[in-house]
Amino acid sequence: MIKSGQLKNITDSPGVYLFKRGQEILYIGRATSLRNRVRSYFGRGLAETRGEWLVKMVNEATRVETRPTDSVLEALILEAVLIKKHQPKHNAKEKDGKTFWYVVITEEKWPRILLVRGSNLEKYLTSAVFGPFPYSTEIKTALKIIRKIFPFRDKCKPGGSRPCFNYQIGLCPGVCAGLVSETDYRKLVKQIGLFFSGKKRQLLQSLDSEMKRLARKQMFEGAGKIKKQLFALQHIQDVALIKSEGISSESGQGLFRLEAYDVAHLGGQNTVGVMVVLENGEMVRDKYRKFKLRTSKAGDDLGALREILGRRLNHPEWPFPNLIVIDGGKNQLKVAENTLLENGLEQMALVSVVKDDKHRAREILGDKTAGKKYEAEIIRANHEAHRFAISYHRQKRRRALF
Repeated sequence: MIKSGQLKNITDSPGVYLFKRGQEILYIGRATSLRNRVRSYFGRGLAETRGEWLVKMVNEATRVETRPTDSVLEALILEAVLIKKHQPKHNAKEKDGKTFWYVVITEEKWPRILLVRGSNLEKYLTSAVFGPFPYSTEIKTALKIIRKIFPFRDKCKPGGSRPCFNYQIGLCPGVCAGLVSETDYRKLVKQIGLFFSGKKRQLLQSLDSEMKRLARKQMFEGAGKIKKQLFALQHIQDVALIKSEGISSESGQGLFRLEAYDVAHLGGQNTVGVMVVLENGEMVRDKYRKFKLRTSKAGDDLGALREILGRRLNHPEWPFPNLIVIDGGKNQLKVAENTLLENGLEQMALVSVVKDDKHRAREILGDKTAGKKYEAEIIRANHEAHRFAISYHRQKRRRALF
């Protein structure tokens, strides 16, 4: 059992944490804030919010080890590297390669860097595979950050006469138009491989040596380019990656998933909870979920909300939402915020809908940017969640009569 004294000096930085029993690694996770994330495992209601298996893991552990990183991006990559290397028994879900995502370097004269689902890996001839990464939103955002530092080829065809669009915006080194040599491009791909292998220090040393070599040869343009890469690596701007745990469709591309929750009961009896899903503005009814309350007391709306959100977050096989919508005021919003914090998802976008006396939306609390940008979708999803909750409650109440 881990003693509370071990938690006192944990840093507030991003990084990876390892629950251990002696030298055996039981579980590996990552966090935007190591301090908040690790402490959340020792709060009240862990079984309800994360599941019995996690309680068992925490009770088995004798110590927790943390490995701080300079950025959330590096924590994301280091977590994948360590899970692949050690394969802890409580990370079983992360080892299900079919459903997760991998960054691959193709085995070609001009290698491509691609994001591939595990079930499709066998379709590619690869020289390197990095992952698994559970959530496509996060790794897509990470690749965008990395590509700004190390431009690479993904779709364009080598040997053309005109540069591709990605070259024009600085995301391709010009493979498409013969603007980079095969040797230099191979170096670039190797650097990307080092970064995804969690070998940032080795990468920095390699770049520094190359920069000094070019400077000695008075090849100042090349040296200056590497100097910019070194600076970018040492000052990674990954605010976008932090936001990817919340709103990540700012470019208007990809899937935007909104989940709305509501609780229904009559006089505290037959309490039920529901989740409805909108994807790119469309209701997806086959992804709706019903929750029979297990632990919260009759009439305890806040406890019911806490239980529903906690149980939902214990399903990593369901795609995580870009935005969560709950029904209620400041108290409900606080409960939802705490539940997300306990699950290491404090950056996920969250709003609550306050109703007037006629049960019409009066105000949207929480994430102001999301509330303004997605107001119509939020109100529509909140209304649909209420309808679905009432329908499920009536169904359960009728069954209770017989």
